[in-house]
Amino acid sequence: MITLHQVHKFYGKQDVLKDASLHVGPRERLGLVGPNGAGKSTLLAIMLGRLEPDQGSVFRARKLRMGYLPQDLLQLSGKTVMELAMDTGESLEEVQEELTLVHDELACASEPDKIEELVLRQGQLQSIFEDLGGYDLPARAGKVLAGLGFKPEQLNRDVSTLSGGWLMRAALARIILSAPDIILLDEPTNHLDLESLLWLENHLVNSPASLVLVSHDRVFLDKVVNRIVEVDQGKLYVYGGNYSQYESLRASRRQAAMAAFENQQDRIREIQNFIDRNRSRKDRAKQVQSRIKMLESMEMLTSPESEESLSLHIPPVERASKVVVELLGVNLTYGSRAVYKDLDFTLQWGDRMAFLGRNGAGKSSLLKLLTGQVQMQSGRRLVGGRVSMGVFSQHALQDLQPDNDVLSELGTVAGHLGLSRLRTILGSFLFRGDDVFKKVKVLSGGERSRLVLAKILITAPNTLFLDEPTNHLDIESRQVLERALSGYQGTMVLVSHDRHLINACANQVVWVDDGNITICPGNYDDFERLWRKGLNVKDDYSPERQKPKPVLKNQGQPATAASEGKKNQEQKREAAAARNALYQKLKPMREELAKLENELEAAQAALDQVVREMTDAGAYADGERWQNLSTRHAKLTDQVEKLSTRWENLALKLEEAGG
Repeated sequence: MITLHQVHKFYGKQDVLKDASLHVGPRERLGLVGPNGAGKSTLLAIMLGRLEPDQGSVFRARKLRMGYLPQDLLQLSGKTVMELAMDTGESLEEVQEELTLVHDELACASEPDKIEELVLRQGQLQSIFEDLGGYDLPARAGKVLAGLGFKPEQLNRDVSTLSGGWLMRAALARIILSAPDIILLDEPTNHLDLESLLWLENHLVNSPASLVLVSHDRVFLDKVVNRIVEVDQGKLYVYGGNYSQYESLRASRRQAAMAAFENQQDRIREIQNFIDRNRSRKDRAKQVQSRIKMLESMEMLTSPESEESLSLHIPPVERASKVVVELLGVNLTYGSRAVYKDLDFTLQWGDRMAFLGRNGAGKSSLLKLLTGQVQMQSGRRLVGGRVSMGVFSQHALQDLQPDNDVLSELGTVAGHLGLSRLRTILGSFLFRGDDVFKKVKVLSGGERSRLVLAKILITAPNTLFLDEPTNHLDIESRQVLERALSGYQGTMVLVSHDRHLINACANQVVWVDDGNITICPGNYDDFERLWRKGLNVKDDYSPERQKPKPVLKNQGQPATAASEGKKNQEQKREAAAARNALYQKLKPMREELAKLENELEAAQAALDQVVREMTDAGAYADGERWQNLSTRHAKLTDQVEKLSTRWENLALKLEEAGG
């Protein structure tokens, strides 16, 4: 369908693509991966014909229908959402015009041969019209738009009034309905909620069209693609399978490339040593010249670049009180819309909550209520003792001072830290060398995100609130952020559609659905198992920490047994016996649970002590002491994880048994 042969593309002195060759066949689904700026979008533009290569050739099948979704969409106007979705290209309109013309000619034709020719053409055009979905296009458009989250009342809105995310969905619907032979998508999941994301996954997997996809969503890549194309230093490397399989194969390729490079370097040193030793000896002149020519003709290998990705370490934090933030009877409205009504919500120490829900359901509003960033109409917000908050949000990106350089911007929250320490911190966020003097206003979206994360880290908060922290980050940076957050010791609230991140970091999923909140234990996979079964989550789960309903005490007024429903003496004895039997049955479990709690507290206290010792500046200088501390830290971390797992399993059994 599309073939690239030895394509080169240069921007100034930078080789974006070098000798790039690639073939996309029927029903192939390719995922393009690589760091931000590696050339993925450039490759898509060359495939589309919107950008010409500086060298090489591009071959496309005749009459190839292509559908393309760029990252940045032009604002459209003058069409409703339904009209934009049904605007499937010139081909359908041309077929309709020709059909009308054939109908008119048939009405006037009288010669048998001419009538036969027109009838044959009419049949061909009707077949093409049906293939393009002309007859059922409105129905299919409604179905596709519903799958992407549009409500019926939105279909007649002018697209110029849509946000960027909803405009992207409308454009995506148009691509799907145009029935292209090949679909090219550049970051299509950035603005999709869970339902729309799963719908798109299912559609792409079952679509007969070929697919070329740029995405940083690893789960999406795993489920949709069957080949991975890595763009690395201008070259293309093709791997069979999905993203997880690619990661394993890629590690093997890099090891082999490094081994080949090192072997060649050893051989070069060996040859050069021979030349240096024998250059002045006349009896070795022929051998020296032979080896010089050998070096000159040798195809030099390059060392695989070390993968410079976000090196984020979140240090140990001070423990806060058991209740971190509590919302009581909160009412929040935006204009005439009630977002939350009489909301009670508690965030406790150690919670690692991921907020999920449809776009506009109130996830970010709930996070802002917890952080105090929005003003509620009524209710109370209580913050526990020793709570220090770090908040990552799109608003935080906008709060960066555009005329500051990176170093100065970090210095606004650095206290008395010296320049050397600040530069070390920025280096761990990939701001190396002169990068620290770049103005904030020229930073890319990913660089701004990294700078805000650095500002949060330097304040060492014990409670993190993260609203879409992986937006603009490439896969490698997401992986390092994921590893750091999974080891974070404080409390965390995460709003994200990155399912891989949620699986690694969350111990609870909070489903937000138009003011209704449901807390489900576990990570994203645990939640999705229920979601895919078609269960109504808020009916099957209730929040873990609901407040007990008030019990009205009997005021002592005389009443008959019938009117008050009192149990007779026999029923009371049976109930008491049953309670006693249950108590005796569950007593060993309660005792074991209490024992585990004590062991867990002791292990956690020991781990905290080791962490405090490791933060001592002299600990690292003493090699033997540092080694002992590292060994103890690893053992205690493992012990705490195992005890926590045993405690959770036993507590769940006790709860299920009625204890």
